[in-house]
Amino acid sequence: MSGLAALLGGLGLVAVAFGLLSALVAIFQPVTDLSWLVGNLAIGVVLLSASLFVGFDSVREHLRSGGTRRAGKYGGSAILSTLLGIILLGMLGFLADRHPLRLDWSEDRINTLTEQSLDLLSRIEGDVRLRAFFLESEMPAASDLLDRYAYASDRVTLEFIDPNSVPMLVEDLELDPEALARGLARVEIGDAAVVVTEFEESEVTNALLKLTRSGGKRVYFLDGHNERLIANQAGEAAEAKESAGRAADALRNETYGVESLNLASRGDVPEDADVLVVAGPTRVLFEHELDALRRYMDGGGSLLLLIDPRAQTNLYDLLGEWGVALGDDVVVDQSLALFGQATSPFAAGYSPDHPITAEMRETTLFPMVRSVAARADSESRYEAIVLSGEDSWAERDLDGWRRTGRAVFDERDLTGPVPIALAGSPNSSAGDDEARLVVVGDSDFASNEFIESFRNRDLFLNAVNWLMGDIEQISLRPRLARASRFRLDGAQFRRIQYLSLFVLPEAIAVLGVFTWWLRRESGRR
Repeated sequence: MSGLAALLGGLGLVAVAFGLLSALVAIFQPVTDLSWLVGNLAIGVVLLSASLFVGFDSVREHLRSGGTRRAGKYGGSAILSTLLGIILLGMLGFLADRHPLRLDWSEDRINTLTEQSLDLLSRIEGDVRLRAFFLESEMPAASDLLDRYAYASDRVTLEFIDPNSVPMLVEDLELDPEALARGLARVEIGDAAVVVTEFEESEVTNALLKLTRSGGKRVYFLDGHNERLIANQAGEAAEAKESAGRAADALRNETYGVESLNLASRGDVPEDADVLVVAGPTRVLFEHELDALRRYMDGGGSLLLLIDPRAQTNLYDLLGEWGVALGDDVVVDQSLALFGQATSPFAAGYSPDHPITAEMRETTLFPMVRSVAARADSESRYEAIVLSGEDSWAERDLDGWRRTGRAVFDERDLTGPVPIALAGSPNSSAGDDEARLVVVGDSDFASNEFIESFRNRDLFLNAVNWLMGDIEQISLRPRLARASRFRLDGAQFRRIQYLSLFVLPEAIAVLGVFTWWLRRESGRR
């Protein structure tokens, strides 16, 4: 075959081969744009036809020669070997599709479900159906997340549905058209269903929790004493940095109901209150409000108290009755603090035995925190769950500090590590209905400004989970942002896919054909 015919034939074979490869991939992953497949096959056929036309005489002479039989023999063997290789790869692909195996080599295991989600999946008795109303190729990040649930449990089935192809189903399920345009998933257990529009692990897991819980649990935030607000006058989440609206939203994401409580007007803590949060009070409570808190705890209530240094509140005597002493001090740490701000220390240690902090390894931040300790003369059972650093201390000469602007450690101060949060029961006897109490010497850590810093959100939610008795809920939640993750839309994903699977390999193959042809021609000369 002449030089030009050989070149055209080689290029034609490359184009046809990649066209067939595109068709094979399209069988397992349907695509809407077939231009690459059709274009390669068309160009390949044209180039092969041109090669046959240009080198027709050479081909006819070659067929008459004795080498044709040898070429046919070796060529047939090569074709058979290629077909067997393709069949073998197809069988391996089929087995991999039926029996998938996943390995997560990322440092933080960001591509694996958290223990919280895995534990929940193991406890679900019914079958879970995930119906994603978007094409799998359109939202690769979301489809990857949902696929983890199907891989983690045999009870979970995942189905991707093109909403444009099932308009009657969309109408029957009453799916929101606006949400449908962005993509949504319907989590179903039996006849109950929850729609998910934000594709984060916490959202999907919380949808499962909503479907498995027999009844909603409720958290109340005490109001009326200058506590941190969870809602504005319009009832919307409070967004000011000193408010606690994001903490309330985090609880709602845990499927808890959240409300404000004006105890002065209600007279008693509501019977449906599973946890009462008192976040940063700076005004005194009426005596009947204090009595209401006593009755609530005597009846086996659960209370989370966040009290800032020198807060002007009259809860100190009540805490004393429950066996807790709040220090009139401020924790100072000049070596382990935010940007060298000694009064904004990081947590240096957690209790490894308490459920709230057993799984916590990363630090939490406490802007201006006081010491918290159990009274030595009390029979109550408490455990310090968060400690400051070894080089810290609790500065007790606050008046002198304010006058001089300097905090200097002396014998009156409490040496570190300083306990800054404790948890336990004010009742001396154990029991299923015993009251639970968590006290933290700072409320800033749960404010809008700081709750998403480090592991503050986890500490707050874990404390409420423990008070609620939802031990299985206590876990480290996925971070809201992961630097190691790169999200792509459907079009970007397909471009990268074609670039890596077809464009670059085909370009290398074309370059190889030209190199072979040039060497062939130079050898003839």
